[in-house]
Amino acid sequence: MRPDILALGWLAASALSALPALAEGTLQGRIVTFRVLAYDDPALLLFDGVGRTVRAGPGVEFGLEMEGGQNGLDVVPVVVNIGDDRIEMSYQHVAPGVFATATFNGYELRFDTECALFSAAEIDKGATTLPLDDTALRSERGSLFVNVAGHPYGRTTRIAIDLDVTDCPMS
Repeated sequence: MRPDILALGWLAASALSALPALAEGTLQGRIVTFRVLAYDDPALLLFDGVGRTVRAGPGVEFGLEMEGGQNGLDVVPVVVNIGDDRIEMSYQHVAPGVFATATFNGYELRFDTECALFSAAEIDKGATTLPLDDTALRSERGSLFVNVAGHPYGRTTRIAIDLDVTDCPMS
């Protein structure tokens, strides 16, 4: 093999190894869509929010604002930060209120994957100020649903969810 081709091959391999690896078993680097939903019957949505899609990485992924009412409901502004195996939500920019009561009123975080991304999800009760327990969480394949229906919120409200993230391949 010619030395100049060998050197180019070595440079290309070095450049690729210098790129940050997207580790499996993490939420970082994954494409995720976040939306607000409310329903008593899943086939008849009371509120179907505008989904926003990003690639999870350092810092805040979502800062949702009000979207305009549907059936008397609207988005309560929320900030969402996705870590390696944790999702945190805060409401520092809202006046106190109560999330509307429905069978489900909350969030869907849908990660772009074909497999079951979470083997477990639980509320970090030490960091969560809402009186939520793990029954407020539901996961399906690559989606996590968080039900906040009927709970009070305000500027100091926080939700922290710890996840056991599987080694699902990145999309």
